[in-house]
Amino acid sequence: MAENNRKVRTSDLELKDRLVAINRVTKVTKGGRTFSFSAIVVVGDENGIVGYGLGKAGEVTAAIAKGVEDAKKNLIKVPIIKGTIPHEQESKYSGATVFMKPASHGTGVKAGGAMRSVLESAGITDVLAKSKGSSNPHNVVKATFKALVEMRDAYMVAEQRRVELSKVFNG
Repeated sequence: MAENNRKVRTSDLELKDRLVAINRVTKVTKGGRTFSFSAIVVVGDENGIVGYGLGKAGEVTAAIAKGVEDAKKNLIKVPIIKGTIPHEQESKYSGATVFMKPASHGTGVKAGGAMRSVLESAGITDVLAKSKGSSNPHNVVKATFKALVEMRDAYMVAEQRRVELSKVFNG
């Protein structure tokens, strides 16, 4: 749907990465236990571009590095108006449901855990957000991304309707 035209190239972007969660996984074999790690990472330029990725490896640092590389492949552009989102949005991924609402300047990011990382990496400074249902960081991050992909500002709506905004506002 709208996701295809929202994809962003990684060239000449200064991205900052945030670690959302690390999970230690144990595999039991006849030789003993083998530990591996999975890391979910969010990257963004704090100016409307954000992405997330999952990395799995035998060491934490390698898992984080793989997560960052994966996140750079899944970047999207988020519409931000005066530091907040353009409209209310609710989204669900698996058992996690997220709800986001625009907030006035000075409110800050009122969101918990995994949602906070995604919203701050995107450059959103004022938002009211609530996560309901599952608190699994993987599903919360994916639900937040789904909500951000569905966001539309006035320019996107005008483009879809093939209307020129200057005509609408000037009469």
